[in-house]
This record gives sequence, C-alpha cells and structure tokens, in this order.
Amino acid sequence: MPSRRAFFGIAAAGAKLLHAQSDARITREVFLRSPVPGSALMSAAWYTAKSGGEMLSVETRYSRSDTVDSAYYRRSTDHGRTWGTPVERKTSQKRPAGMWRLHPRTAVVEPSTGSFIELSVQGILPTDDPLEGMRRWNVFYRVDGVDRQAIQHAPGFDAAHPFPGVYDGRSMVMLGDVASIPLVLADGTILVPAVTTPLDAAGKPYNPTGGYTYTDALVLRAKWRNGGLEWFASQPVAGDPARATRGMDEPTLAQLPDGRVMMVMRGSNDRNPSLPAHKWISFSSDQGGHWTKPVPWTYRDGTGFLSPSACSQLVPHSSGRLYWIGHISDTNPRGNSPRYPIYLGEVDRENGLLVRESLLRIDDRQPGEDKILMLYGICAHEDRRDGRIALHMSRLFAFPDAWQGDALVYRIEI
Repeated sequence: MPSRRAFFGIAAAGAKLLHAQSDARITREVFLRSPVPGSALMSAAWYTAKSGGEMLSVETRYSRSDTVDSAYYRRSTDHGRTWGTPVERKTSQKRPAGMWRLHPRTAVVEPSTGSFIELSVQGILPTDDPLEGMRRWNVFYRVDGVDRQAIQHAPGFDAAHPFPGVYDGRSMVMLGDVASIPLVLADGTILVPAVTTPLDAAGKPYNPTGGYTYTDALVLRAKWRNGGLEWFASQPVAGDPARATRGMDEPTLAQLPDGRVMMVMRGSNDRNPSLPAHKWISFSSDQGGHWTKPVPWTYRDGTGFLSPSACSQLVPHSSGRLYWIGHISDTNPRGNSPRYPIYLGEVDRENGLLVRESLLRIDDRQPGEDKILMLYGICAHEDRRDGRIALHMSRLFAFPDAWQGDALVYRIEI
C-alpha cells in the first residue's frame, strides 16, 4: 500500500486527469421537483417483475437529516418513461412510546416466486431524535402490502432481539440508504447489505472515536420458504477505528465470476481528518456468510483514490460488465464533504478493483453553486429497454434553516 503522502498525491493527480471525461453519453432531467420551499426530494426506482417494463418508484421528502417527512409511490409500465398517480405511504405516527418512523429503502424480485419485496427501516424514537435510531432501527420487508420484521430464523430470536448482537433499545440493524440494493445468488439466496451498532463489553453502543455514529457492516441472508423469507445474519465486518473513525457503513454488493462476493463500504475520517478518506473492500467465499478484513479499495493498478463518507453502488450489467457509482475527490475529504464530483467506473471482475481509465464524471458542483451541495441519494439500475444505466440522484443543498433540492434521473450510455 502506498504511504499516506504518496496516496494523497496519486489520488489527487488521478482525479484531476479525469475531469475532462464527462461527455454526451450522459443525459439529465428532473424526475420530480420539490413542491415547497424548505423540502428536498430524493427518489429511487426498481423493476417489479423478472421481465418487462413494470416499475415502482418512491419519492421521499426531507427537511432535516436522517428523517423522511413523507413518501409517495408511483407505478410505470414503460420502463420509467411515464409514471402514474402518486400514492402516499405513512412514514410517521405518534405513539405512546414515542414517534414511529419508517424509511423506505430498496426492493428486490424474489426469483422462485416472482414476488416483489420492498425493504424498509422502522423504529420508535422516544424523543424523535434521529440518533435514537442507532438503538432502535430494525429491518422490515413488505410482500403484498403486509410488513413483516426481518428476524433470524433460529431459536431465541424475536422482535426485541432479531439478530445476533441486536437488542431493541441498545443496538440496531438497518439498511443505510437506497443504494443498499440486494444481490440475488444463483440458488435464490438474497443478500441484503446492512449495518449494525456494535456493542462493547458492557453491552453499550461501541463508539471508540466519539463520532456521530459508529457501525459495522453485515449481510442479511434471506431465502424464500413457506410463503415468506427466512433470515440469517452474516459475520459482522468491523473496521479499524484508527483508520476509519465511524467504522464500516452503507455496504454495496456484487458477485464475481469466481463465485466470491465483494462488498464496497463507506468509511470516514471525520474524527481524524489527517487520515486519507477511503472506500473499503471485503470479500466472501461462502455466499456472504464470512468476510475478509476490510482494506482500502484501490484502482486496478494498486494506487489509491480519495472518497468522502458517502454511499456508493455496484451496478451489474447484462453485458457481463460490473460498474460502480460513487464520489472521488481531488483532495482529501473531511468526513462527509465534499459529496461531489460523482463518477461511474468499471470494476475489474477478476480482482474487484476499480479501472481508473474507465471513469466517467457524471456530475459536479457548478460555478456559483454553494459548497454545501450534495450529489446524493443514488439508486441505479440497467434500463431493460436500451441497456443504459438509469441513475436516480438528487442535487441537495442542506442549508441550516431548510433543505432544498430536486430529484433527478441521469441516463448513461456505456
């Protein structure tokens, strides 16, 4: 691995060379405009069957971080070219124990039955502080309009203790963002990339750096049996707090031709900005059950690149190629910032590393725009009609008094 100084120099030089590569292969249009001042929109969309053009989209509205104010669902029959009437889904409700919150996350088609499964994060927050979710979020799946909690299929697990190390009120399990797209293996096993709050020896949330949050990555493995999903959690993927000050977060998954599953994770240098800011990578050789120790993700030639603390997504394509969408920075980020520019790049399917010369800049901060800009909320899929990658992403401005931003859709020829 290069030294810290060499890493910074190589990554910065590589990124600067890439700024000229944005081209006409990318189109951008407004998917949904924010309806009122002080509200930012994010959107996502998924196919709802194994073939054809039927899709579901979800619009989520935000006025503060980590809280979905409202959600609206639309359906399409033409690969997302046109959309039907929006239908609201409740995302909050006052209850005796506090505020119940729901965050829509992702969806997958179960291969053996063709069932369309939606996944969400839900929990009751006593004072409606988003940080309370780090002790109370749980994963739910929805089939035919019915929500069920994901619970380990083994004795001793229930709604209050759904997975190993997860206890309601002390720790949580959740899907970090809409980029947490499930991976379906050849035998029908569904791998759902997730995160959890690790506990220390005293049974309290482990946060060795004192950061905003601290998490481990893990995979929830599900198989369809007896009319529902049976769930099992993988071994957690723990980071080194001396190198990633908020642990491992918001994983994204893909399978390589040799059968290994790769996991790319969000890291952070928020509590120690002198550290180089990486994405991290880990591999599993047993269908997502156990994972190698995470290491910084690099280009195929072994040199490093810099990336802020932000979600990313691995996107398989019917051509057999594998792509990644995420942020790459010219200079070392600090924590979450800056969340621009954002790139698409091809992944070498032999070793799981990023191909530097393939990088294509999707979007960036424009002259005159506030530095608070976030290119965020990414959710990408291959358009079955023309093979382009359709990317839902928002240009958000998280101003202290109010959030602003429209939901966009980018279409990328590869």
